[in-house]
Order: sequence, then C-alpha cells, then structure tokens
Amino acid sequence: MKNVRFVGLDVHAETIAVAVAEKTGEVRSLGVIPNRAESVSRLIRKLGKPEQLRVCYEAGPTGYPLYWQLTQLGVKCEVVAPTLVPVKAGDRVKTDRRDAERLARCYRAGDLTAVWVPDAAHEALRDLVRAREAAKTDQLRARHRLSKFLLRHGRRAAEGVQAWTGKYWDWVKSRVHFEQPAQTATFIDYVHEVEHAAARIQRLEQAIDVAVETVPPKMRAVIEALQALRGVAQVSAVTIVAELGQISRFARARQLMGYSGAVSREHSSGARIRRGAISKAGNSHLRRIVIEAAWSYRHRPGIGKALAARQRGQSEAVKEIAWKAQHRLFHRYCKLMAVGKSKQQVVTAIGRELLGFIWAIGVQAEQAPQPRLAAAA
Repeated sequence: MKNVRFVGLDVHAETIAVAVAEKTGEVRSLGVIPNRAESVSRLIRKLGKPEQLRVCYEAGPTGYPLYWQLTQLGVKCEVVAPTLVPVKAGDRVKTDRRDAERLARCYRAGDLTAVWVPDAAHEALRDLVRAREAAKTDQLRARHRLSKFLLRHGRRAAEGVQAWTGKYWDWVKSRVHFEQPAQTATFIDYVHEVEHAAARIQRLEQAIDVAVETVPPKMRAVIEALQALRGVAQVSAVTIVAELGQISRFARARQLMGYSGAVSREHSSGARIRRGAISKAGNSHLRRIVIEAAWSYRHRPGIGKALAARQRGQSEAVKEIAWKAQHRLFHRYCKLMAVGKSKQQVVTAIGRELLGFIWAIGVQAEQAPQPRLAAAA
C-alpha cells in the first residue's frame, strides 16, 4: 500500500510521545500528547486515513486499552516486546522522543517482535488467575512469618503433626500462649493474616469456578481437555489457557516451549556449542504452573479417582495423549535421575516436555467441532 505511515508511541501513564516514519523518508517527532482517549482520536485524524497507518508501542504497565481503542478506529496496531527492541551499542541518551523515534524506525524496518494481545474478556480471566497466584504468594509469606515466630520462641508441635493441617491449627489456637502482651498481640496478628490469606484464596477460587462457566464454549472445551493430564486440575488448566489464549497460534510444540522460557540458553560459535540453564525469557506464570504440575510425573503411570473423574466425558484422542504423557514423562524422569541430575533440573525438563502434550491436547480440543445449542422453541 502506498503512503503508509509507521507511527511509534512511547506510552506513559499521563503522556504519549509520538514519532512518525514515512515509507521512504526520515523519522520525525510529533511531540507529546496526553494519554487520553480523545487526544488519541484527534491524533489519528491528523495523521491520515486509518487504513494507511501502522502503529506500535511497547508492552508495559499501561496495558492494552490503547491497542483496543486504535483497533476500534480501524488502525493496525501492534504491541511489541520491550526487551527485543534493538538498541545501538554505546547509546547513552534515552528520552521519550528518542524512544518513540526508535520504535517508528524499527517498526518500518520490520525489526520489532509483536506480543499476543488478549481481548477484554480474556484479560479479565487472566487478571483473576494472577490475583489468585498473588494470594498464594501472600499466604506462603504469612505462613512463614507465623512458623518462624513460633520456632524463634521454642513453640513446636507434637512429633508427627504436619504443618498447616487441622491438628496443627488446633495446637496453634489452643496450646500456644505467650506471657508478654506484646508477643501475644504479634501472635494474634500473624494467625489472623494466615486465616485472611486462606479466605482470600477460597473467594478467588470460587470466582474462577464462576468465570469458567461464562467463558466461550471453545475455551471451556480446552480447559476441560487439559484436565485429562495428570497434575493439571481446574485452576492449573484455567491458568494455562488464560496465559496462552488460543494454543493453536503456536505452529509447533517447540514454539510453546520457547514461549515459556523453559528452554536452555545457548552460546555457540563455530564448532563450539555451549548450553546452560533455562533462559527464563518467557511467560513466568505459565512456566511456574507447568513445572508445578510436572512433579506429578515422578510417580508410576496410573489413573486415580480424581483423574478418572476429570477425564470422564473426554474424547479417546485426548485420553490417549494424556496416557502417553504419563508413560513418557515417568520414564524420562527415571532416566534423568539415574544419570545423576538434581531433582529440580529433572522436574524442569519434565515440565518442558509436558508443554508438548499441553500443546497437542489444546490443538485437539480447539479443532474439535463444538456442539450446537438447541434453537429456542
């Protein structure tokens, strides 16, 4: 298309620096506008016809409202990965104007990597599962504070009582006492924080149950199909779908593994090939939930009561993939442990391969025909 203009936006909470690059010509700055919907609409009208504009900005804390607004105006917009924007070596001057110009220049050259942008409903589901993940982190911290406080003052449960079980809580609430009022106040506050965190997680998990019932049928089918895998219950399946969106957007399973950051880093030159730990250059939320599920594959293949209930109603193809995953990943775990790898390294490797089975089941579920709703009488 002729007369295409490439626009780079350096977006902040209150302002947006704008630069434009013509298809053939130099890059120039257009100044700074307020980060408001009416200002953005006015800018688009000044720049020309929406179908002739190509706009990009970096992913960041301002989220995707700007992307959704530009898309509704008919402008092609891409949100790019900030860590993959080329930077000249030795460049020590960074301003909003220069950042916008660099975005416009690199976008015109095709040197930017776009990220997947969810729609509003998908973003809401992802916010919910990340809120639960944050609540679990807060619960762990609250438990650590209480347990270390008790340990510091020599308060220990009876032998054989596991931490955070019902018996443990009975001991905490009925047997633990302090003589100093200040310590009693501290103890009560720590116990309250642990109970508050547990109630918070319960509320969020109930909200997830409600949200799953309202998602589109295709997404719900993927969530249910992923639960056929060992170690992937509803919360894990919802987290995976919320972080990935449409799984079939990955052409191969290896692309999904790379997206998670669970692949090894590499520094090779000539005949020398050097690989190290995992790159972690990917979605940390996805990587965490998958490696957590991978611990289940250290056990021999089998279908317990809970897994059988989750697999009920699933297609034979999905159940066959899940059964194959159990056999392959268990034998892989045994083989890597036999050569002396640490347990954490082995489980990380199992999690990477588990992503391949997640990809296979996700694609299978997305391509399966969805049942049609009966027409209203």
